[in-house]
Formats: sequence, C-alpha cells, structure tokens
Amino acid sequence: MLFVHYLKRLVSSRSQPTIDQSSGATNEPQLRLMVLTQFFPPDFAPTGQLIEELTRHLSQQGLDVDIFTGQPGYAFQATDAPRLEQVDSLKVRRSRTAQLWPQRIRGKAINGILFLLRTVLHLVGCGRKTELLLITTAPPFLPVVGYFANLIFRVPYVCLLYDLYPDIAVKLGVIPEQHWLARFWQNMNLRVWRRAKGIVVLSPAKKQHITQLCPGIESKVSVIHSWANPDLIVPIPKQENWFALRYGLIQPFTVLYSGNLGRCHDVETFLEAAILLKDEPIKFVCIGNGAKRQVLMEKREQLGLSNLLLLPYQDKEVLPYSLTACDLSLVSLSPGMERLLAPSKLYSALAAGRPIAVVCPPKSYLKDLVQKTNCGRAIANGDGQGLADFIRQLAGDRPLAEGMGQAGRRYLEENFTPQRIAAQYLEVLQNSVKR
Repeated sequence: MLFVHYLKRLVSSRSQPTIDQSSGATNEPQLRLMVLTQFFPPDFAPTGQLIEELTRHLSQQGLDVDIFTGQPGYAFQATDAPRLEQVDSLKVRRSRTAQLWPQRIRGKAINGILFLLRTVLHLVGCGRKTELLLITTAPPFLPVVGYFANLIFRVPYVCLLYDLYPDIAVKLGVIPEQHWLARFWQNMNLRVWRRAKGIVVLSPAKKQHITQLCPGIESKVSVIHSWANPDLIVPIPKQENWFALRYGLIQPFTVLYSGNLGRCHDVETFLEAAILLKDEPIKFVCIGNGAKRQVLMEKREQLGLSNLLLLPYQDKEVLPYSLTACDLSLVSLSPGMERLLAPSKLYSALAAGRPIAVVCPPKSYLKDLVQKTNCGRAIANGDGQGLADFIRQLAGDRPLAEGMGQAGRRYLEENFTPQRIAAQYLEVLQNSVKR
C-alpha cells in the first residue's frame, strides 16, 4: 500500500491535460487509447501482427493510439527496434529491455516479468495522458497492470484475452491446479475481470469458461473473432505460385500446417496421417516453430517420412504465397484446450480459399464453425485414419475441395475482415469509457 500511495503522489504532480481557456474544453482527439502488448512488428508473433493491423484500423476511425511494446524476440533479422517510432498513424514506444532466450520457457517467463516492470514505469509517466487502456495477455499476466493502473490513476481498461492462464499451465501439467501460484493467479484474474470496463475473448467457448469462473461479468464480455485480410491473402493456383514451385508442391496433393507447433496443438494426429499416407502422392508441410517441432523432426528421421517437409516461419510478405501453396489447410487443438485457445491460423486458412481439416475435441467451437460453413471437416483428436481418409477423398475429388475452399473464403469475407472486426472493437472501446 505504501508503494501505491507513493505512485499516487508521483502521478498527482504530473501535468494535467491542456485546457482551452476561452471555452474550457480540452484540445484532445475523440479517444486516447494506449495499447499494452509485449509483441509488435518486427516480431512475427501472431499476436503482434494482429495488434498492428487492428490498431491501424482503429486509428483510421479517429482514435489516437499509443502502443507500448517490447523489443523484438521473434523477428527474422532485427534484434532491436527504435524506442520511439511512428508507424503510419501509430505512435509506438518500446521497452529498452532486450528479449532473453525467447525460445525457452524460462526465458519467456523472465522476458514477461521484465516487460511487466517496464510497463509499470511507463504508466507512471503516462497514466494521466490516456483515457483508456487496451491490455493484451501477452505476457499472460499483463492485465494485472490494468487493475493497479485503475486503482492508482482511475484509468479504465479493457482486457483482450488471447490465452487463458493459469488454466493452460494446469492443463499441460506444468503446475497442479491447487498449487499456490495457480490459486493466486486465478484470484488475481477474477479481480482484474471484475474491475475491467470490458473484456474481449476470441471464441464463445472462452466466454462461457470465464463467466463460469467469474459470475456476474457476462454483460461486459464480448466475443470478437480474429481475422485475416482477404485483400492480402488471395487464392493463387499452385501452378502460378513461386513458393509451391520452389519446394516442389505443385504436383503432389499438399497438406499444410502453418503456425505455432506448441504443446497446446495436436501434431500427433496429422503425424499419424502422414505415416499412413507415406507411400501415396501426398505431401505434408509444416511451417513454424515450437515445442513439438522437435517431435516431428525425430519421427521424420526415425520413420523415413520423405513426405513430411518442415520449414521455418515465413516473413509476412511471403504468407500470401506460402498459405496458398497447398490443397488442404490444417488447424489443430489438443484435448482440453477448446475453451482456452482460439487459433488465429484458422482465419488466414479461410482467406487462402483452401478446404480446412480441423483436428479438435468433439465439442470445440472449431467443429461448429467448419460444419456451419461447409468449408472442410472436423477430425477428432487421435483419429489419424479419419484424417487420412478425408485427405484421400479430397485428393480424388478436386471440385469438392475447390467448393469447400470457396465457401470458407466467402464466410471470412462476410464476417472476419479487418474492417468488420475493427468496428466491433471500436464499439467495445467506446462503450467502455461510458460505463
């Protein structure tokens, strides 16, 4: 409490907003928004890429957007970025702290804590200069900053919940459910959610999960899906795609998994399908990194899977070509993760105009979406034979595959474009300052 009292005194000595003496009105834009997120380009982390696109559209709607972020940890070439930068209409401020061992779990935890501390210091200097905070779960415990910022500065905040912790850590067996850290973290989550002016989740299943944990907040929880830009990702015939030509993907029926190969994603099911189809003209391509990439590498060498190609993350400029250098896109969730994660790769796969195979639990919202749009098929976790049969079906019926891909892209254009999603965020943000 002494620390909170000190911060209050420090902030009270800061300058107040400029007042027009003749009218008594402040010379300020419609809404001053500060976005707190550890990842932002040149990082290629999906959360950073999405935030960059979202904030650009919000700025075009008249919001004055400041972004506080970290130094790149997942960039292709850049090891640091300018501390102050104007990106189009966005004002970007970055922490001085470099990322330490970003590919390791311990390094990620340390980087998250360091960024949290830098964010606190940043808000001490800027807490009075914003009307609303939009706080992501990158790192997962970052929303607690909003809680204390509201206590000290009285600045309202909206939480954007990507991944739900400690729930994911408990499901993965990293910590027991009754461990003191899990109970403390969950208790802080409840405090953060109750005090927030708005909460954005990425799927109906997530909303159901957090409202069960924290009854009474349902009215301020909004489901807003991720998105993809159909003007950037356009279906390209493989014969005209340089990426497909470079990696020999034009002739074989190609199955693509593009994105994080982490412990929350089911790679075992499509690995089983790759084993079943290893003697057929079908190619499996995995683009990305993560804890399970090593599993795929070891199995490929052990079983001699020449039909499995592993590639690193691709630059954003390459994505329109890498995502369309296939005949079927794969999206997956491990059992128990259907309420905790919402894969953003689904939306870019829809934009690519290819059919989608979703490997997920039977009650996942992903299954509902695929069935609703008729853009592919949902495969139960562990059903490698079912996935192999679906791949064979599409490989033998190209018109069926083409129709599914077109249906998925139409649904994205009608529901999940950047413009449509940004309008939903704008409504949530404007309503939050009125509460």
